[in-house]
Amino acid sequence: MANRFEESYRAGSAPWDVGKPDFNLIHTVTSVPIQPCKALEIGCGTGDNAIWLAQQKFDVVGIDFVEMAIEQARAKAQQAGVSCALRVDDALRADLPEAPFGFAFDRGCFHTIDSAEERARFARQVHRHLGENGLWLSLIGSADGNRQSPGPPKRSAGEITAAVEPCFEILSLVTSHFETRLPEAPKAWVCLMRKRKAE
Repeated sequence: MANRFEESYRAGSAPWDVGKPDFNLIHTVTSVPIQPCKALEIGCGTGDNAIWLAQQKFDVVGIDFVEMAIEQARAKAQQAGVSCALRVDDALRADLPEAPFGFAFDRGCFHTIDSAEERARFARQVHRHLGENGLWLSLIGSADGNRQSPGPPKRSAGEITAAVEPCFEILSLVTSHFETRLPEAPKAWVCLMRKRKAE
């Protein structure tokens, strides 16, 4: 999978890389609101969301398994004059020394995992890296509607809840869309969750 993403970055054709922070992230952080804290971006790509969070005074760690994306993210962060810890790592296997985090964010990382078992494992990984009452915001391709053009993987609300509810309380699950370079804006779930306490 890493090779496929790397090829997209190398060709300059990654449709999800729009060169600005995601409006769903901005809306959620500013409207909830989510206070500045130690934040983890999973699948940070070329860094636009991590940089925006750092500009809002979050202490940001961004990980991605594509080295080229991380190199571009570091260059963007330096140009923007912000400090982010950006490095190559695999979300399913990472053991991040900066944990615990108060906030985790992924834009289209969770939805790339086809296996229900692996999606549940992903949720456990996020849970493990969050502190008490930590929040996770995930933007996920939606299975609702009849998309005519290519786009991100599509997950149903049932698939999402099955994976996350053992570890997280879902605070909101609303319909939105992804800003992309595709001809049709793909539908998305905006899922905000709070870490459950260990029983």
